[in-house]
Amino acid sequence: MIPVNTPLLAGNEAKYLQECIDTSWISSEGPFVKRFEKEFAAYNNRKYGVAVANGSGALDIAVRALGLPEGSEVILPTFTIISPAASLIYSGLKPVLVDSKPDSWNMDVDQIEAKITSKTKAIIVVHIYGLPVEMDKILELAEKYDLKIIEDAAEMHGQEYNGQRCGSFGDISIFSFYPNKHITTGEGGMIVTDDDHLLERCQSLRNLCFKKEQRYVHDELGWNYRMTNLQAALGVAQLENIDKHIEKKREIGRAYNEYLKPIQHKIQLPLANTEYAENIYWVYGLMTESTAQRDALIGELRKQKIGTRTFFWCMHEQPVFKKMGLFENESYPNAEKLARNGFYIPAGLGIEPDQIKTVADTLIKAVNEHI
Repeated sequence: MIPVNTPLLAGNEAKYLQECIDTSWISSEGPFVKRFEKEFAAYNNRKYGVAVANGSGALDIAVRALGLPEGSEVILPTFTIISPAASLIYSGLKPVLVDSKPDSWNMDVDQIEAKITSKTKAIIVVHIYGLPVEMDKILELAEKYDLKIIEDAAEMHGQEYNGQRCGSFGDISIFSFYPNKHITTGEGGMIVTDDDHLLERCQSLRNLCFKKEQRYVHDELGWNYRMTNLQAALGVAQLENIDKHIEKKREIGRAYNEYLKPIQHKIQLPLANTEYAENIYWVYGLMTESTAQRDALIGELRKQKIGTRTFFWCMHEQPVFKKMGLFENESYPNAEKLARNGFYIPAGLGIEPDQIKTVADTLIKAVNEHI
């Protein structure tokens, strides 16, 4: 089996985990947590980091920390994982959607201004699958309309937009450390910001909003979203090798690009770069012209024990949101095509060169048979 993702644990992970065990510091009180927060924030050119249990929890906290009035509208892409929209709804906010661009697969920033109303208070920027959103246009709109920016950089460890690190743009930004990310803590996430008030709010919200004066008294509801010292130990070790991880990811992307040249007229490969960024290949995504074609290719790969995963499903077509009466009669054709026809192939950090060749050869054969 060639799984869709295999993490790479080739640094000081075992050493730091053993240190946690030897010292008995395994909970969120351990010293690796603060070390990871400090080093990860510095890596992303931020003042502060707040380590949490997962990326979705990071979004819950980031949204709540901004203190937006209930009923406020927040603009985000329809093509993303469900977490950003769910975080808005949990906080009594209204998600407002925009379509995707067919080439970069990111949110179409040219559609945002038309969606801004007097109730719009923020934009959630979600960088998708390896290339960043066009941040210059987002920043201009935020300044023009006095909007907050929540930057979802969950998939963008080390990526840059015009030389500036993704995760450094928003009023508040978040990352995920799930095993398929460029660095992993198994489960885990991080909030980064430069704002002292937001730091304090995030630290409180991740820890049940205990009052400073009396621990078990609460003026508001938060979450138990703490990161353990064990997870943070993994994160510190992974961060030490992030430059190697980024280069390996790009090597994987370049290898697939070269191998798959013979079929690039039949299937859409990911953009290698834009005028503002080089693809970091969080995943190696592919697009067919029809769902039937995609499913046929996935089926052929599965027969050869090669893992795949389909793209995100659009927010305006999520059954749970339809039950809530959200996004009625809304359509976003580019995002719908991505959701129906896109999939990605094994490209985790642990993949071996011969496995990349096997996947590419199998895919080429399947494409020539079915497309």
